[in-house]
Amino acid sequence: MRITAYGTGTGLLVEPDTTVPLHDVTPATIKNLLPTAGVLLLRGFTHTDLAAFTSLVQRTSTSTTLDPAREFYSEVAQKVDSGTDALGLHTENGNNPFRPHLVWFYCAKAARTGSQTTVCDGHRVWDALSAAAREAFTAQDIVYARYVAEHQWKTMTHHLLDKTRPLEDITIEDLQNLLSTTPDTDIAAQPDGGITYAFRTPAAGPTLFGSRTAFANSLLGPSYNYEKPTITFADGSPLPDALLAEVESVTAGLTEEIDWRDGDVVVIDNTRVMHGRRAITDPNRTIFNALSYIEKK
Repeated sequence: MRITAYGTGTGLLVEPDTTVPLHDVTPATIKNLLPTAGVLLLRGFTHTDLAAFTSLVQRTSTSTTLDPAREFYSEVAQKVDSGTDALGLHTENGNNPFRPHLVWFYCAKAARTGSQTTVCDGHRVWDALSAAAREAFTAQDIVYARYVAEHQWKTMTHHLLDKTRPLEDITIEDLQNLLSTTPDTDIAAQPDGGITYAFRTPAAGPTLFGSRTAFANSLLGPSYNYEKPTITFADGSPLPDALLAEVESVTAGLTEEIDWRDGDVVVIDNTRVMHGRRAITDPNRTIFNALSYIEKK
């Protein structure tokens, strides 16, 4: 395979030297390159379809998770269908306690214009923030609080339990059991069957692959299909406008774009690299994603 730089950061473009099917990409290749790259773009492999994408995710991962508001198209793949507006930078499920290690994308049909996926390396962001900003985010955690509808939290719980309990039998106790090892999350049942939760987490910290600090969170992220969360510092105080403005300015300067081609597969370290999207200008664009966990090194 031919491995070259993609973008101005550490992202890597992985291409075959000859005719090679996606199935020949090994989990070892992903796990060996991703710690350095943060983002991998696999391009030019043959026989790249939803089945091959699903196989690569499953062979690389120990388990998968999901967005309960999206429909499945394979055992792991869901269609990216979050409207057409631009989406702010975020880590997938970064505003709840079930953030996956990896985010995967498969482009079945690339847009003719625009509609790029954006990526921003949290290592570079942390290094570029002012000392005052780093001190503010180091001094205390942030808290995401929101309401989640009954079908959504039950679907998530059902999947995280490997579907060992029927969806209709899922209770709030099942969710509480999943959260028993996550003391920084409080949930409360609501009269309509939904829940409210408050999730406390650092805005920056070590990643899956190392101790270097990455600014990787969902402060700027979207809330498509969900109620927008309230985001505060752990002491309940709001994040100052000037601090958020600095985050927006620094991340904008370090954001890079993935210009999709048919058959592209992208793998992102979701503990380090935030992603988003430019506005979709071609509604025929078709991209699938998957969320997974891998064995930690």
